[in-house]
Amino acid sequence: MEVILREDVASLGKAGQLVKVKAGYGRNFLLPNGLAYEATEGNKKRIAAEQKSKTTRALADRTEAQELGAKLAALSLSIAHKVGDEGRLFGSITSQDIADAVKAKGFDLDKRRIELEHPIKIVGFHSVPVKLHADVHVELKVNVVAE
Repeated sequence: MEVILREDVASLGKAGQLVKVKAGYGRNFLLPNGLAYEATEGNKKRIAAEQKSKTTRALADRTEAQELGAKLAALSLSIAHKVGDEGRLFGSITSQDIADAVKAKGFDLDKRRIELEHPIKIVGFHSVPVKLHADVHVELKVNVVAE
């Protein structure tokens, strides 16, 4: 039985590929779970259209992420927090605090995009990595000052 994969399947191949599988595997697993279509002419055209729309959407997402990344790279944040002895913070600056500061500057950034390994606990300048897209990474400059 020949099928066209809709999604990547680890043991078979990538999305959009035409593969030959055993009839039972195709009928009982791939087709019911929406992982593949039967290899008919109509389905080949449908998969080609899906691939084209997925490619254009991915390109648009990457372009949008690059534009936002250029704006964020030029941005410098200053976050005020209560400070104790030796410049150590009471509490810490988390990715949510950084996302709120970016939002206050007029940019929409999800806190899950901020790749902060450990919360910031000391006063000073910090470089925080932000992953906007699989191919777009930006370093955000954050200055933590005493309140």
